[in-house]
Amino acid sequence: MIFEKIGLQVPNILLPQPNVDMQQWAVIACDQYTSDRDYWQRLQQQTADSVSTLNLVFPEVYLEDADGDQRIATINQNMEKYLADGSLTEQSPGFILVDRKTCEVESRKGLIVALDLDQYDYTCGAQSLIRATEGTILDRLPPRIKVRENAPIELPHIMVLIDDPAMTVIEPLFNEQLETVYDFELLENGGHLKGSRVDQPQLIKQVVAALEKLADPEDYKVKYNVDGEVMLYAMGDGNHSFATAKAIWEKLKAEADDSVEIMNHPARFALVELVNVHDSGLEFEAIHRVLFDVDCDHLKQQMESFFADRNTPMTFTPCDSLAGAEAAVSAASGVHAFPVVLAGNFGVCSVANPEFNLVVATLQGFLDQYLADNSSVKVDYIHGDQTVTDLGTQNECAGFYLPAISKHDLFKTILLDGALPRKTFSMGEADEKRFYLECRRIQK
Repeated sequence: MIFEKIGLQVPNILLPQPNVDMQQWAVIACDQYTSDRDYWQRLQQQTADSVSTLNLVFPEVYLEDADGDQRIATINQNMEKYLADGSLTEQSPGFILVDRKTCEVESRKGLIVALDLDQYDYTCGAQSLIRATEGTILDRLPPRIKVRENAPIELPHIMVLIDDPAMTVIEPLFNEQLETVYDFELLENGGHLKGSRVDQPQLIKQVVAALEKLADPEDYKVKYNVDGEVMLYAMGDGNHSFATAKAIWEKLKAEADDSVEIMNHPARFALVELVNVHDSGLEFEAIHRVLFDVDCDHLKQQMESFFADRNTPMTFTPCDSLAGAEAAVSAASGVHAFPVVLAGNFGVCSVANPEFNLVVATLQGFLDQYLADNSSVKVDYIHGDQTVTDLGTQNECAGFYLPAISKHDLFKTILLDGALPRKTFSMGEADEKRFYLECRRIQK
C-alpha cells in the first residue's frame, strides 16, 4: 500500500524467526563508537556463532581497514543466507510500533514505516516533503553505497522526525490491543526494546489520516507562518544512510528501461523509524568534535588567524578544568564561546561578532578549512563529554565541546534557515541510538 500524498508505504517487514535470540540479533547503529574498537570487538565476542545483525552491517570503526571489499561481500552473503535458511521471515503488510527504554529515559516511542525516496532531497534549499536537517557529507556516501548497492535487504538505523505536538500519529496506537512481536533487553547498556504489530486496516487508515492532516498545506502555513512546500518529515538520525538509499534509487531510475515500471521497485522506499519530535523520551544531545594527529599550538594559531581574517576575533582563555571552562562559557555574553581541551589543557574559545546563529556553525566553518589545509589531521564526531575529555587529553589530540539545540525549535529553524551545519545534534547519547532489528527486501 502506497500513500503518495504523504510519501508513505506500508511495508512488508522481515523479522527474525521465533527461535532467534533477539538480544544477540539486535546491535547498535554502525556509525556509533567510531573511535572505540573495543566496543565492537566485545559485540563480536558476545554474538559469536549467533544469528545477528552484526553480520549484516559494516561498523564504521573498520572503514579504513584493508579488508573492506571482503567485509562487504561477506555481509551480502550473510544476507542471502538469512533469507534462504529462514532466519528472516516476511510479515504481512504493516507497521511496527516501537517502545524503547534507555538508561536515560523510560520510554521513547516510534513507528516503523517505509518512506518514498522520490520525495526526499538533501540538497541546499530543497523544498521536498522529506528534508535533511543537517548538511550531508558527500564523501561519506561512497562506502555506504558499496555496502548497499548489491544488498538484497536493508536494515535501518534511520530515525525520521515528525512535528506532532497534539500527538495524533504514533501515541494513540499505544491505547490499542496489539500483538507483541519482540520484547527483550538490548546488549551493551542499550536498554529495553518492545515492538508491536500494527497491521489492522483501521489503524493503518488512522495513521495515514493523521499524517495527511499534518501535511495539509493550509494548516501547515498557519502552524509555521511560512510559505513554500510542506515539509512533513525531517531527518533525525541516519541522514547519510537515507542519502545513500536515495543515491542508489536515482541510479536505478536513470538506468531503467521502463520509467513507469521502475516506480514499483522496492528500492524506491526506505525503512525508517518515525519519531515525534515532541516525545518526552526524545532528547537532543550535542555532537562534539575531536581532532587527531594535530599540533595543538598550530591549531590555536590557525584558529586565531582564521577568525581574525573574518573580523570575528577569537580569544583563547586557559582554564584548570572542564568545569572551569563550562563556567566561563556560562558567564560569556555577546560571543560564541565553547570549551576546548588541547592535549590535556582546558580552555575556552570565544569568537566575537560571530557570522552565524549557532555556535556549531561558527566552529565548523573553521574546521572545514583547517581539515582541507591539513590532510593528515583526522576528525571524529563524538557523543558525550567524557569521551571528548578522554580523547582530548591524549597527545596530538584536540576536543571541542558544543551545546545542544532545542528540539522544539528544529522544524521552524529548518524552514527559516535551511539545513543546519553537519553533525549539529544527536538524538540521545551513543547507547540510546537505534538498534538494527527490522529488515526489508530492496531487490526484486
